[in-house]
Amino acid sequence: MAKNKEVTGKKAASAAAKVLSNPKSSKAAKSAAASALTQRPDKRKR
Repeated sequence: MAKNKEVTGKKAASAAAKVLSNPKSSKAAKSAAASALTQRPDKRKR
């Protein structure tokens, strides 16, 4: 399976985190935010 090379930028990831933490955000907004965060590079060292 090919590895996804798309990466979400730092500002977009921050905005996505705010959407996920807001209980008033719509289900569609939370879904889009979660999708963006899954494209962030892993911070852990391997």
